[in-house]
Amino acid sequence: MSNNSILLKIENKVAYITLNRPEVFNSFNREMAFLLHDTLDACEKNEEVRAIVLTGNGKAFCAGQDLKEVTDPDLNPGFKKILEEHYNPIITRIRNIKKPVIAAVNGVAAGAGANIALACDIVVAHEKVSFIQAFSLIGLVPDSAGTFFLPRLIGFQKALALAMLGDKISAEEADKMGMIYKMIPLESFEEDVNKLALKLANMPTKALGMIKELFNQSMTNDLEAQLALESKLQIEAAQSEDYAEGVAAFIEKRKPEFKGK
Repeated sequence: MSNNSILLKIENKVAYITLNRPEVFNSFNREMAFLLHDTLDACEKNEEVRAIVLTGNGKAFCAGQDLKEVTDPDLNPGFKKILEEHYNPIITRIRNIKKPVIAAVNGVAAGAGANIALACDIVVAHEKVSFIQAFSLIGLVPDSAGTFFLPRLIGFQKALALAMLGDKISAEEADKMGMIYKMIPLESFEEDVNKLALKLANMPTKALGMIKELFNQSMTNDLEAQLALESKLQIEAAQSEDYAEGVAAFIEKRKPEFKGK
């Protein structure tokens, strides 16, 4: 896939997915959206992959939708198809993959690009990055689950203001308001992302997938339903090979060797 708009590299149990249209700041067209669907599906099915990193090539993470596509009568698939066939399936895939997905935001993340990043499990960005809910600036509304995740991350009032005003938010501001997990110095960004991904890839992946499911369901469950789901998944986790290994390693005072099973 190295000549396409999505690059995939698998190394040390980590899948590195790179948005690769740097000439247009990695903005999405139809081809790139479908390639990302296929790549996420492949990473989900690949048992060797135990963590996923999503990043961008060049100066941007992702500038959202390629406006040339929607303004060219010969290319424009229409907003119904763009949302239902491009972006919504990307968000549901990211949330449903039972493996940790890291957004390594390497440059500006705008519009759908920002919201795809925020839908990931762990979001890191270097100090030169900015996030923009750019929709209102061209007369649109946030999509790609921006109105779902952003208020839950930073609060209703702040999220609504950012969506209406289209303010540019620095990585430092995003870190302080809880929009992202952490800001990383530019000079160590790649190294620190790799360390984070490797750490996750060597953890008990099955339990991480269950944690992800619990947090997904907590968005809509009431307390009783959430307690029931916690009980169900805890019983399943306690029957896993990784739990047995974790307990044995603790008793034997050694480092555990998890297999994600």
